[in-house]
Amino acid sequence: MEKINENLLLGAKSDEQTARDKGIITTSIIGILANVFLASFKVFVGIFSHSIAVMLDAVNNLSDAASSVITIVGTKLAGKPADKKHPFGYGRIEYLSAMIISIIILYAGITSFSESIKKIISPEVPDYTPVSLVIIAAGVVVKLVLGRFVKARGVRYHSESLVNSGEDAMMDSIISASTLVAAGIFLFTGFSVEAWLGALISLFIVKSGIEMLHDTLSEILGERAAPSLALDIKKTVTSFEDVRGAYDLVLNNYGPDSFNGSIHIEVPDTYTADKIDGLVRAIQLAVYKEHNVVLTAIGVYSFNTIDPESLAIRERISGIAKKYPHVLQMHGFYFNKATKTVRFDLVISFDADDRRTVFQQVIDEVKSAYPDFALQAAIDTDYSEL
Repeated sequence: MEKINENLLLGAKSDEQTARDKGIITTSIIGILANVFLASFKVFVGIFSHSIAVMLDAVNNLSDAASSVITIVGTKLAGKPADKKHPFGYGRIEYLSAMIISIIILYAGITSFSESIKKIISPEVPDYTPVSLVIIAAGVVVKLVLGRFVKARGVRYHSESLVNSGEDAMMDSIISASTLVAAGIFLFTGFSVEAWLGALISLFIVKSGIEMLHDTLSEILGERAAPSLALDIKKTVTSFEDVRGAYDLVLNNYGPDSFNGSIHIEVPDTYTADKIDGLVRAIQLAVYKEHNVVLTAIGVYSFNTIDPESLAIRERISGIAKKYPHVLQMHGFYFNKATKTVRFDLVISFDADDRRTVFQQVIDEVKSAYPDFALQAAIDTDYSEL
């Protein structure tokens, strides 16, 4: 237990994280070797066939190799241990590397479009040979297989950089296939359409780059965690004896599969500080082991176990709250009979036009039902709202 707690504090890598980094780097190295190999052949073919499409295809291969290098560097930097300046580690560097790759793809698409337009204005007659066509066809197969492989690894390792690189490789296979189509049209009709095809495909590459950049920037800005992860964590927390509910889960992302967070638990009002301390530590350990999430803080709500009158009050106030469709939940309820104080939190949906107005309407109705009670109520947010 002591060793695991030390890992929690120091942000040490788990075996799964180490295996993930190794898998990403290995996949990237395979991508570099494959792309450099293809680029070498395509440059040779492009020069001797005077084909702008083949030359652009070779440039795309080199940009893919550069993307793989960026992925390796990003993974290495993201794996640096936490320090005084960055106490939560460097995991978000992976998002920056994915953003750079998106920009490279976007730039490649714009450049390809520009070159294609130049060739439309000042066309050159291509000179295809059987050898060059075979090389291009082999490139189509290699890039398609490589793209599917890299993207699958990206999904497996939750690496946006690999996913982006894989999608780019599959786009390149389409570019290569279009070159074959253009070659076939030219050989049978004598009319060169490769510049037009290059321009059309370049627009698709630009679109793909913009979408990748949008998704990556969304990650950097901070997206909510997957609802399934939030539900699984709450399920783990409420599996402990006497924990009646788990609320207010907040998960902060510090890189792929790297989360720190906080949560509130609801326990009997008879719990001592010593018992709460032991329970909190056990929950932190279980959540880390099962979900690789570090709960840096666990707040506590108490619920009544002695006064039966509190149950009736809770049910009535809960009924009032449920009448409002944007009230998702009431939790943290406790009734202090001695001071006639009721405290609770209301979770208001983001779908409400004015969450504070909804909250005030509920409070006004509760005050009307219990005019002699003092209310300690708070508007709350469910950050894992489905």
